Amino acid sequence: MDGTGDAKVKAPQDRLAEWLADDMLAVNRLIRARMASEHAPRIPEVTAHLIEAGGKRLRPLLTLAAARMLGYQGRDHIKLAATVEFIHTATLLHDDVVDESQRRRGRPTANLLWDNKSSVLVGDYLFSRSFQLMVETGNLRVLDILANASATIAEGEVLQLTAARDLRTDERLYLQVVRGKTAALFSAATEVGGVIAGAPPDQVRALFDYGDALGIAFQIVDDVLDYGGAASVIGKNPGDDFRERKVTLPVIRAVAAASPQERAFWERVIEAGDQREGDLAQAMAILQGHGAIAAAHAVAADWAGQAKAALCNLPASDLRDTLSELADFVVTRAS
Repeated sequence: MDGTGDAKVKAPQDRLAEWLADDMLAVNRLIRARMASEHAPRIPEVTAHLIEAGGKRLRPLLTLAAARMLGYQGRDHIKLAATVEFIHTATLLHDDVVDESQRRRGRPTANLLWDNKSSVLVGDYLFSRSFQLMVETGNLRVLDILANASATIAEGEVLQLTAARDLRTDERLYLQVVRGKTAALFSAATEVGGVIAGAPPDQVRALFDYGDALGIAFQIVDDVLDYGGAASVIGKNPGDDFRERKVTLPVIRAVAAASPQERAFWERVIEAGDQREGDLAQAMAILQGHGAIAAAHAVAADWAGQAKAALCNLPASDLRDTLSELADFVVTRAS
């Protein structure tokens, strides 16, 4: 740094992308090739709209980093990274239909530009493509991990349907939802990198633990950012969770400390769905008043610490250090 403010320290995922640039180039080529369809041109149209919308490709980067960190010299990690991105993109397409979302990564959602049917069916196509890629590695353990992750993600989304709009949802159930809908793919992404590299069981477990904790921290911060984060950071409109009446960790903390009047407010806006002008601002004031935002952020920081601790069981390297910094970054992006 020269003190002029012109130089900026690159974010950890940007440094990962630079170090793994050749691998990511191969992943992107593979993604473009496999999202093509000879008979249904809408498939690449819908897929490209989301995949090429400027996402950080964090999950495939985790797979590449895990494999390279443990000395892998083959090419199957490219297929696995593309698999992870296809699974992630499929879930986003489905999520936007379920949540009736209108923006994703700063752009109109696919279901808004096309329709719900296209989003669901293209998501199904990407899931099918992901399983084709998994099989091509010829590694049954990898197939088991990613197939289980796909089932867990779907289970987590269904569980969220029952937990949302219910003020009885507690932190245990919230964590179960987060582990399903978000952390499952993070942990699978890192774990398969270790498996394909032939790492010993303790190192594979460390990678799973890292991905699991990182994914939980990532989702909690996303939920915090919904109440005041920038759209450019979270890739959606702030307040979407509130409008969709999702009971996330900040709300759980605020409800636990609510006065009778505040409880009545939450029952009206979340459970009854009677939301009025100024309700989001009032919700944010209540959350701030009870320190719910800060408390949720502290929980995310604790999970980031657990992610970093898991890395201690892996060989020292620049990649490992950057993955450790990434755990801190997913928390500090809230500030």
